[in-house]
Amino acid sequence: MEQDVASPCPMCSDPKGLRLRTHVDTIPYFGEHTQVTLLCMACGWRQTDLIPAESVDPSAWSLPVKGPEDLTARVVRSTGCTVRIPELDLEVAPGSSSTGYVSNVEGVLVRFSDVLDIVERDLEASDVEAIATLEHLRAALAMAILGTPTMPLTLELLDPTGRSVILSDDASQRPLTETELANLPLGPEVPVFSA
Repeated sequence: MEQDVASPCPMCSDPKGLRLRTHVDTIPYFGEHTQVTLLCMACGWRQTDLIPAESVDPSAWSLPVKGPEDLTARVVRSTGCTVRIPELDLEVAPGSSSTGYVSNVEGVLVRFSDVLDIVERDLEASDVEAIATLEHLRAALAMAILGTPTMPLTLELLDPTGRSVILSDDASQRPLTETELANLPLGPEVPVFSA
């Protein structure tokens, strides 16, 4: 379903370009969910989130990435989820324009690799230590993406909303601790619209 929203875009303030798209679907082993996308037809800004039909508790998911079979595990990430690879000290925390997505482990690793490319573009050529660190991270991710990690890697999802999940028999779930809940960002603030 798609409909116009009677509110200006939070990015470009266009008074008529904001649209709301909703799509109800069922993801195997995750259940029914609603994908909600708010987008501006004028500037292209968008925000997407996945909302499960059933209430869920804050949770953390983890999956050891040991071989090619782990790359196909389905990953559902909500806008409020922090994604980590602790062995590489990599973390993507939700920001003001964070979006939810459905991918697989390989896709998440590629996203991390893409971020490293962006970081590298901002480095000075004289920053030899930072460039060497990036090359090490890039190589470790490349081998994991090929299904032959050179070191143990773990993909972690920490979600205060409990909406994220890794769909694999090898994935484990646990409740978030009080300390984790207090320190994790919640993601973008959803704009409030008047009726």
